[in-house]
Amino acid sequence: MLSIAVSELTQLFRNRLVLVTSLIMPVVVSGFFIYQHESFAALGSLGYIAGVVVFTVGAFGLYATTVTTLASRRQNLFLKRLRSTTASDPQILAGLLTPATVIALLQVTGILTVLAVVSGQPANVPLLVAAVVATTTMLIGLGLATAGLTNSPEHAQVTTLPVSLGVIAVMSWVGISGTEELTLLKRLLPGGAATELVVDAWNGGVAVTDSLTLLAPTLGWVVVAVALAARLFRWEPRR
Repeated sequence: MLSIAVSELTQLFRNRLVLVTSLIMPVVVSGFFIYQHESFAALGSLGYIAGVVVFTVGAFGLYATTVTTLASRRQNLFLKRLRSTTASDPQILAGLLTPATVIALLQVTGILTVLAVVSGQPANVPLLVAAVVATTTMLIGLGLATAGLTNSPEHAQVTTLPVSLGVIAVMSWVGISGTEELTLLKRLLPGGAATELVVDAWNGGVAVTDSLTLLAPTLGWVVVAVALAARLFRWEPRR
């Protein structure tokens, strides 16, 4: 698995398109929100800005890179060749996705640290970590499912848009308006409960036990995504 991860990391840094979309663009967008944090905090809250960071890096970085990577490796038959080795299917997928996942987590950690420096520390760091891990897991699962519907890296630019824009829209809706109204709907939408968890972790004022229940809808989406991935994912190009 380690050798696959090292090889994939090398490929990531050689691909300029992936480098821009997964590394540079999320940082630029997040940096803008942090630079204007007082204005956006007035619109939603500091927790909302934290949600923007988590989902911008997660959707436009990790999720899109996951789909593009798997589609590309399938198209050039690299996935098929890997399956002829001693590595198991989970090891192959873990090796391919570990670099993008680690990069995304480092980005989120770094950017949220900057936000904490300029605006004040989050109220509950462990809860924030749980929110980031749950959101990351959900987006990886959705990436695996979407990769099953994606025939090529070029096709990934189309197939990733619904989920990327959808979770960003849900995050903005929940982050700005809260969940006092349409509570169940907002929490059941992909990213809704995770956004509320990030906001609660950063802003405080909510009991930890109440916030932890928000992990359930997010983990539910992980189960749905993995089930879809098991049904849709292909190791060889479609004929």
